[in-house]
Amino acid sequence: MSMRSPLGRARGLGSAKDGTHHFWVQRVSAVALVPLALWFVFSVARLSGGDFFMVRHWVHAPSVAVTLVLFIAAALYHSMLGVQVVIEDYVGSEGAKIASLLLNKFLHAIVAVSAIFAVLKVALGQ
Repeated sequence: MSMRSPLGRARGLGSAKDGTHHFWVQRVSAVALVPLALWFVFSVARLSGGDFFMVRHWVHAPSVAVTLVLFIAAALYHSMLGVQVVIEDYVGSEGAKIASLLLNKFLHAIVAVSAIFAVLKVALGQ
C-alpha cells in the first residue's frame, strides 16, 4: 500500500529527497553556533570600554581571527537556511519563490565574503 496520494502518483511527483539533508544541516549549524556564539558574546563583553586599537589587537591574534571567521560562516549559513525555509513555505508564486531563493543565497554570500574579508584584513594587516 502506497502512502502517496492519487494526485501525486498521477503527476509523478514525490519527495525531492532534500528535506532530511536540509533538516540535519540546519541542526548541525545550530549546534556549532552554540559554543561559537557564547565565545563571541563573552569575548565582546570583555572588550567593552576598549578602544579601536584594543579590538584590532584582539582580532590580530590568529586563534581569534579563525574563530571569528568560523562564527561568521556558521551564523550566515544557518541564517541562509532559515530564510530559505521561510521563502519555500510562504512565497506562493513559483517565479517569485525562485527569485527570492536566488536573492537569499546571493545576499548571504555577499555579507559572508565581506565580513570574512574584513576580519582577515584586520588580522593580517599591520
